[in-house]
Amino acid sequence: QVQLVESGGGLVQGGGSLRLSCAASGSIFSINRMGWYRQAPGKQRELVAMITTSGPTNYADSVKGRFTISRDNAKNTVYLQMNSLKPEDTAVYYCNLYQYSYPSPMEHWGKGTLVTVSS
Repeated sequence: QVQLVESGGGLVQGGGSLRLSCAASGSIFSINRMGWYRQAPGKQRELVAMITTSGPTNYADSVKGRFTISRDNAKNTVYLQMNSLKPEDTAVYYCNLYQYSYPSPMEHWGKGTLVTVSS
């Protein structure tokens, strides 16, 4: 079993910063991809950022230059530093773990943490 526990969400004024954390526990394969997705009210869940075990990252265009994803492989933890937050960043943020396991990949989700950005 795999558990993902997110923390760090909350209410912040526009222009402010927040840092999200997600700790994974359980059966974690050494090669994986961790990331953050978000879902705003009435919208589909979308990718925010992802990072592989070896370090390459990918960001949504809407957050490039403002958000930074990082990870601590020893702690199986991924972070999302969010700067210059905008009201449109308001959403529930979900941690995602994609494991390149054999014979088939496995994907896990956290329960989500709410980020609210006021104007």
